Amino acid sequence: MHKHRVRIADNRVQNLRWSLSHQARTLAASSTCCTTLTTTLTTTLTTTLVVTAVSNNVWAAPPLVTFAVTSSWDTGYNGEIRIQNRDATAIPSWQLVFDNGPVISTLWNGTHTVDGARHTVNNAGWNAFIAPGATVTLGFGGVGSLAQNISNCSVSGVAAEISYGASGGGGGGSGGGGGGGGKEPEAEAKGPFWAPEDVDGDRVVGAADLSVVLGAWGSEGVPGAAFPADVNRDGVVDAEDLSALLARWGALPANKKIVGYWIEWGIYGRNYQPSDTPLEKVTHLNYAFAKINPDFTIAPFDTYAATDKNYPGDTWDQPLRGCYNQLNNVLKRQHPHLQTLISVGGWTLSGLFSDAALTDARRTIFADSCVSFIREYGFDGIDIDWEYPCGGGLESNVVRPEDKQNFTLLLAKVREKLDAASKEDGRPADRKYLLTVAVGAGLDKIANTEVEMYHEYLDWINVMSYDFFGAWDLSQTGHHAGFAWNPAAGNSFTQQNYNARTALEAFLAAGVPSEKIVPGLAFYGRAWKGVGATNDGLFQSATGVAPGTWDDWSSGATGVDDFTRIEEFVSTGGYVRRWDPVAQAVWAYHPTQHGGHFISYEDTQSIGVKADYLREHDLGGFMFWEITADRNETLLNAVVDELGGRRSLD
Repeated sequence: MHKHRVRIADNRVQNLRWSLSHQARTLAASSTCCTTLTTTLTTTLTTTLVVTAVSNNVWAAPPLVTFAVTSSWDTGYNGEIRIQNRDATAIPSWQLVFDNGPVISTLWNGTHTVDGARHTVNNAGWNAFIAPGATVTLGFGGVGSLAQNISNCSVSGVAAEISYGASGGGGGGSGGGGGGGGKEPEAEAKGPFWAPEDVDGDRVVGAADLSVVLGAWGSEGVPGAAFPADVNRDGVVDAEDLSALLARWGALPANKKIVGYWIEWGIYGRNYQPSDTPLEKVTHLNYAFAKINPDFTIAPFDTYAATDKNYPGDTWDQPLRGCYNQLNNVLKRQHPHLQTLISVGGWTLSGLFSDAALTDARRTIFADSCVSFIREYGFDGIDIDWEYPCGGGLESNVVRPEDKQNFTLLLAKVREKLDAASKEDGRPADRKYLLTVAVGAGLDKIANTEVEMYHEYLDWINVMSYDFFGAWDLSQTGHHAGFAWNPAAGNSFTQQNYNARTALEAFLAAGVPSEKIVPGLAFYGRAWKGVGATNDGLFQSATGVAPGTWDDWSSGATGVDDFTRIEEFVSTGGYVRRWDPVAQAVWAYHPTQHGGHFISYEDTQSIGVKADYLREHDLGGFMFWEITADRNETLLNAVVDELGGRRSLD
């Protein structure tokens, strides 16, 4: 395998950037584009670039080739071959060679030939490029059983390490529902931080990317296919690709997490179905919620919504349907960048956490159940939403003082079991099973857990930096998702400390790595009624809870409004939008609706304030509750923009 490392003098690159981009756009319209541009670039680059080509067969880590059985029957089986690039340099056009092993009757996502015992598998073009750390997956049909006697395995001439494992896909092998038979090319792993100009995937658009594009000049492929040198995916490597690459030259924003909560009950009154979800704008989706059984195992809460509901493409004999199948089998195939987690608990389903965490035996049952659950239904991880250890949730919850220590022990046990399962299932390092939590942002809630210890077992912490104030307290309105304390609100412990900045500082002070801290955003507002007009209702008393967007006979008035509805309120002109420059928070007020309607909420300005803090402290990204409340994607677009992502994948 030849690896070409290119060093370019930074000042010369900046001088070249505009001129080459201009030349590329000018020449793109010319019939002699390729010849002229190649000559121009050759002359310019030769006099301006310092190129060091290092050709050798020494890799920092050899490629890993995993052979796995995904399903089997008496006379044969379906399998996967996964080629993982464990080196720091991309593989631009792979070829796999090995001796012995499976009797392959058919293979997809590549071409296969066999000569005696020697197998040769070539890439399919669209999947030729393997970025550092990335994996290409091939499917095949096998005769008999998989013989684990493979030898002399190499990837593009470099000796590879061989392993045998279970399917490394997104699980849900029993599902269907329009997901296809697995023989179609996998969708490209796009997402909010997808950067096709970054050909080698190192988050820097630079000389190495330029080298790949020039090396593939004139190559043709299938429009829309994932041929990395074809930056604009139009089917040919040409001046338009070079122009796009040069226009984005330099370091790209670091990948951050955009974690959205997806509510199971949204399929009913809200009529928000899995296919309505803008998955290209999130990196992780937390499915709310699974419940805890009396035997300390976890299970779907609403089985009709989760596993039984029919969607277009489902069949009568399909063992898994519902939202689990749609998200984990159908839609995740179309958005392979996406990872889904099952969130366990929440406000209404946290009653048995204390019991489940009480002893090692119970914690083991719970953790083993988590592994079985994600394997069965195709999730990529577990999100523990215990509201709350040591109290502060529903009065009916079981609560113990030792919840503080047992919370840590529970997370440690789940982490242990997930790591073992990742290894058993052959999941690559960048797709190991995830463990996260959603935790309260009040200092009292934080004090009831061992933050300084439990973070070690987590991939990240979702900080619920909202619901600080609401109409459960009618003595005074306030900011339910405020960033900072406004002394005008008062000097009580709650007034001073219930804000996002104080919470995030507490996690940083406890030694949590900044990249593990993911602050939460509220895609909804909290409202009071009967609020006087002084100060447009801010820090005033109220007479009751205002109606909410999705109130019904069982909920009564909740005061919870979707952001989409608040947008409508403000656009009518009857509601005034106000900004608190001290708390750096927004609210809306109507003097006559509901006897004085005060709504505290989040908007693009308040998200910008929190994004500034995120960048200053290099936090891990944003989480938000919840995705159905922002139908126009106003807030989600703001999140993507603030984190340096892209809204559209076109």
